[in-house]
Formats: sequence, C-alpha cells, structure tokens
Amino acid sequence: MLNIQPYQNPQYFLLLLLAFIPLVIGLYNGHRWRWYESLISLLFIFLIFDADKTIQGFALIGYTITQALIVKIYFHYRTNKRFNNNFWIFAVAIGLSILQLVVVKLTPLLANGKDSIIAFLGISYLTFKTVGMIIEIRDGAIKEFSFIKFLQFLLFFPTISSGPIDRYRRFIKDYDNVPDQSSYIGLIGQGVHYIFLGLLYKFILGYLFGTLWLPELEQMAMAQRHNHPFGISLALVGVMYCYSMYLFFDFAGYSLFAVGTSYLMGIKTPMNFNLPFISQNIKDFWNRWHMTLSFWFRDYVYMRFVFWALKKKLFKSRITIANLGYLLLFLLMGLWHGEYWYYIIYGLLHAGLMIGNDAWLRFKKKHQKYLPSNRFTKLSAIFLTFNIVCFSFLIFSGFLDTLWFK
Repeated sequence: MLNIQPYQNPQYFLLLLLAFIPLVIGLYNGHRWRWYESLISLLFIFLIFDADKTIQGFALIGYTITQALIVKIYFHYRTNKRFNNNFWIFAVAIGLSILQLVVVKLTPLLANGKDSIIAFLGISYLTFKTVGMIIEIRDGAIKEFSFIKFLQFLLFFPTISSGPIDRYRRFIKDYDNVPDQSSYIGLIGQGVHYIFLGLLYKFILGYLFGTLWLPELEQMAMAQRHNHPFGISLALVGVMYCYSMYLFFDFAGYSLFAVGTSYLMGIKTPMNFNLPFISQNIKDFWNRWHMTLSFWFRDYVYMRFVFWALKKKLFKSRITIANLGYLLLFLLMGLWHGEYWYYIIYGLLHAGLMIGNDAWLRFKKKHQKYLPSNRFTKLSAIFLTFNIVCFSFLIFSGFLDTLWFK
C-alpha cells in the first residue's frame, strides 16, 4: 500500500490532481458534492496513516469522535436555557479537549524520549480548532452546531497535518456556499499560483538552505567550537541565517500548498505568512509569521488572560497585566513545541522582546518630535528585527544544545 505524507513527494501531488478533477468540475458548474469531498478526505487521511502509521490512524479516529462529542455536549449545555453558564463546566470541557494533547506532549519527557501511542500527525492543530470552538460557544458567537460539519472542519485534509488553523465560523461560511463561476475561476487561479509558489519555496529554496547548505555549516560550526568562546564562529552565524531561511521556506511552502489546495475546493483557508522578514518590530513580526497560530494564541490566551486580570483587578497597572500576558503567551508557545530548555528560552526571549517593544513604542510616542522617522530608520528597524528573529530561531533549532552539551 502507498504510504505518503502531505505535500512531500510527486505521488501525493499526482493523486491530488486525479482526485480533484471531478471536484473542480462540480464546483465550476455550481455543485459542491459533499459526499465526494468526504470520500477524498478519507482517502488521503487513510494514505497518511497507512502501513506503519496504522496506530496513529486509530488514534485520530478516536480523537475526532471524542472531540466532536465533547463539543456537542457542551453546545447542548451552553444553549439550554435550563442551565447556567457555569465556568467550571466550561473549564472541564476545555480540559477534556486538551487532555490527549497534554498526554502526547508529556510522554517523551516521562518515558525517556518515547512518543505516545495516542499521538498522530496534526494533533496540536486539531486541538486548537476544538478549543477555539468551545470558547466561541461559551461567548455565544456560535449559534448552531452540526456534528457532521464539525467533523468535516476537523478532518479537512489539506490542513490536517500542520495547518493553517482555520476558525469554524469562517470555514462553515465557505463550506455551506458554492462560489459563482467567475469567483471560482479566480480561486483556481490563486490556488494554482500558491501551489507553484509552494513548489519554489519548499522543494527548491527549502532544499538549498536545509539539505545542501545547513548540514555543511553545522559540521563546520561543530569543528570550530573549541576554537572560539562559547563556540561562536562565522560558521555558527551561517547556521543561524541558513536555518532561519530553511525554516521559513519549508513551512511557508507547506502552508502555500494547503491554502492552494483549499482554494481548489472552494474554501478560502487563511494565509499563514505575510513577508515576515520585512517586519519593523517584533510585534509586526508576529502579525506576519505563522499568523493563524499567533492570532489563535493572541485571541484565546493573551486577550482572555488580560480581560480576566483587568476584571479581577489583579494589578493596578494595565502595563503589568499586558506584560504578564506576554510571559504566559510565549511560555505556553515555547512549551507547546516541547519541554526542552531551548524552546522555553525561545518563548521567554520573545516575551521579553514584546515587553521591550511595547516600552519602546510608549517612549517613542511620548518623544516622537525628537526622534527621526525616515527611510533609514525603517530599514534599520527591519535589519535589527530580522537579526533578532534569526538569533531566536538559532535557539529554537536546538543546535546550541548539540554545540554546547553533546
């Protein structure tokens, strides 16, 4: 049997092309064949979890059914006028929805690096979708719930493994409607453009930086580590920039494939990257980098914490509350990647950078008449932000752990 990973080899794209011919014809003629979309989604999910990943496939099936039941039960509770909007019921629903992800994330730490048997590709992103759904149900933003449509939302195969992270209301709005012929032709054009741009990013630029150049630079940096304080050499600087470019082109390329494929299905999945390396400060960077993840954490972690802290008058200063929110936000983001020191330092570094950036913006606003603002200052801000971000990616890569401790 075939065992292929999303957007990784020519076989996957060939199967995608063949499977999409009837779907594109149907949408072009004003018909969304939901049964066919479900069929090809199941087919591609089966191919992902075939052969040696069968256990992961069963874990995914159990997970999606459980998550859908949790959401369905909470929706019934929240919309039933006989019940009060009890916070603890909401907390239990959130706890149950993230339980499998927490087990998966903690297992390597507690089991000497072994992965959990209930882990599967894309569990984090599906959990984020479910948690966002429960929060919006509590807020009253979601008025209707369909068990089948929620499963469609969770198992939307173009984005199942690594996002982008869509929102239920936005997804269902597209899913319930068929674009007119003119609009769909535009979506096809955009989708094909994104797929070809993804090919450039992932298979050419990502290959150059990640496969050809990065291993050579890492070997050079390891060979030179005893000749320089803390192993800091020109080769290590090369690793920093090369890894940063690889990380961007590989992940952005994958995201472009997912978005382009979604467009061909008449679903406008949100973009994940928007020229992040021209950011003028760190906040601007997080508004451009892995946007669906950063916006998810902003909306469902940072803003919720700040609102709660202000309501409870945890501190008198709004600035203090905002700063604590940054620490919570980026510490969680770091821990989500893993329980290693470099992920935690990466998160805390970005929290510190956000706190410092806000302090600078307040200072700049107060003294703007004394501070120049021109093309040179903007380019300098871009240059500084780019290098700080690349340094943080060097930490994130874990290479310093190998360089210093292995």
